Amino acid sequence: MARFPDNEIISLVSKAPRFDLAESVGPSVRLSELIDMAFGDDADFSLDYGTAAGNMELRRQIANENGVDADEVVVTVGGMHALFLIAFTLCQAGEEAIVAEPVFPLARNALTAVGALTRALPLGFDTGYRIDLDALRKLLSPKTKVVSLTSPQNPSGVAVPAQTLREIVAMLAEHAPEAWLMVDETYREAAYGHDTAAPSSARLGPKVISVASLSKCHGSAGLRIGWAITRDAALRQALVTAKFSTVISCSPVDEALALAVLRQRDRIIGERRKLLAQNLQLVENWMSRHPAYVEWVRPDAGALCCVRLKREVFDAAAVERFYAALARYSTRVAPGAWFGDDPLVFRLGFGLPTLTALAIALECVSVAMTEATRIDGR
Repeated sequence: MARFPDNEIISLVSKAPRFDLAESVGPSVRLSELIDMAFGDDADFSLDYGTAAGNMELRRQIANENGVDADEVVVTVGGMHALFLIAFTLCQAGEEAIVAEPVFPLARNALTAVGALTRALPLGFDTGYRIDLDALRKLLSPKTKVVSLTSPQNPSGVAVPAQTLREIVAMLAEHAPEAWLMVDETYREAAYGHDTAAPSSARLGPKVISVASLSKCHGSAGLRIGWAITRDAALRQALVTAKFSTVISCSPVDEALALAVLRQRDRIIGERRKLLAQNLQLVENWMSRHPAYVEWVRPDAGALCCVRLKREVFDAAAVERFYAALARYSTRVAPGAWFGDDPLVFRLGFGLPTLTALAIALECVSVAMTEATRIDGR
């Protein structure tokens, strides 16, 4: 029987250090911002089961924001629940799933836990984490059931262009007609400032599944509300049945609060986009001051990016000293190893701290790099 492998990324839900640049979220919404809109004066809100598909008004709101019908939306207990239900429903033991890597490890684990054989589609720092369509084509086989992508990607924040997604849909139709394209779009709306968010992939084709949640862009990870969108009625019903068979329904309290979040979407996301733009500029300025130590791939969206320690400066021992120094300064970044990336790479999360706190945290990273190396002759 398959098991979920251990990964140090679980430390993100433990006690945080003073400066947490490993996180990939933004500031959390406060319950006081939602309670009146969610419940009003209704102290008699009934704590019944919810529906297996999810609250209809919530599904309508999600559908409106993704350009689909409410009947194409299944509400889940967070985005990870959606990923697991899709894997459980579509993959039999021994069938293949192609996963673009590096990747949020739980997304891969959902597939391996149901017995799927995962085949890695490598995305590299040196190529800007862009998808190589020829490499993907070579991985496809009659056993391919799922191609799993994230856009914007975690850990890099690099988006998959809409044209690339359309080409992948056409490629699957020709070379692997039984395969489904699953796109995790949890960071899609985390654009910077006045940038326009990418369109949802949900309407790209009948064998495309879009997954997202309220965790990243909406500041509501604690609500544990996500969703899967599919135009295929049979798959939708299978997902509803799988949800009912695992959790029965989502919490109606969470669903009511989630609806309040989406009804305040423009304010909530707008505030976070402004912060992301300011913080990204600070990160960009910091990178420009340390070309001897680090390089990066600038993200397209999201509260995260990939930074690489310079290979000619950091050997394995220096990398260890770098992380040890960060710990002394109560500062954390997310090691690339969490995601299957090069040990020289780390994920830098810049969406959670205030501008002032981020500046201090980046200074701690600067000091840690200096202490870990002898580049300054020390």
